[in-house]
Amino acid sequence: MYKQLAERFGGGLAAGIIAMIAIWLLGMVILPQLLMVDYSFRPNLLPSEIGGPKDSYSLINYETLFNNSIHLSIFFKTIWSSVLVTFLTLLVSYPLAYYLAKVATPKQAALCILLLIIPFWINEILRTFSWYIILAYKGPLNALLLALGWIDRPVRFLSGDGGVMIGMVYAYILFMIFPLYNAIESLDLNQIKAARNLGAGWIRTHYRVIIPHAKPGIATGCIMTFMLAAGSYAVPALLGSPGSRWFTQIIYNWFFEGGNWNQGAAYAFLLLILCIGFIALIMKIFKVGLGDIAK
Repeated sequence: MYKQLAERFGGGLAAGIIAMIAIWLLGMVILPQLLMVDYSFRPNLLPSEIGGPKDSYSLINYETLFNNSIHLSIFFKTIWSSVLVTFLTLLVSYPLAYYLAKVATPKQAALCILLLIIPFWINEILRTFSWYIILAYKGPLNALLLALGWIDRPVRFLSGDGGVMIGMVYAYILFMIFPLYNAIESLDLNQIKAARNLGAGWIRTHYRVIIPHAKPGIATGCIMTFMLAAGSYAVPALLGSPGSRWFTQIIYNWFFEGGNWNQGAAYAFLLLILCIGFIALIMKIFKVGLGDIAK
């Protein structure tokens, strides 16, 4: 990395860039994570008791989760729901990414990308509130469905996980589309034409030619979407019901309502470990390495 930067910018500037990256990684990523791990193994004590005989490492904060059936069920529900959000986002994003990469003209692709990006100029909370209005019991979606005669009475979209799923797919769709678009766009169009000329249908062409080529993009999009969904707080807090709590809401409660940073750190560290495990699983399923994902 240094050699490439030095050839382009010179040795001094290259060293400065690498130093700034190292400082950012150390101060904003590594040290906070190490501090969280340290907090997670310590008990929640009064300031006067910190450093005393009670201040010792233990697994008590982790045992709290496994001894609390409600929190444990919310934890597994969050993981399963995040996987479902990732799958739904992939289903929605793949056709659009293929259209942008191989079907649309440059002007059409630029217009579609612009239309996708413009809503994301608005704050995520405001965008989530817009979905709260759309999905409300007396909101425009129910009014449209009633006017079309598709339903007899309004549907409570926000009473379960449906609103959260819709909000998350919308919130993180760009993190799936762009890796897919970059991967599919690099595929030679002649390979698709050859598969079609040899008698392969569109489904077989996608399954045997396009999807194998797009595996790094699919893996990258799934990883980013899953991690964002599993760590989301605003969307489930605004679009979810009391019966559809997210694990991040439990973590938030420990930190800012319960005042127990040590317990919150343990919960957050477990979620981090699971996300890392998901990354490893996706890399194994799609048989890609970190270098493929980084592209």
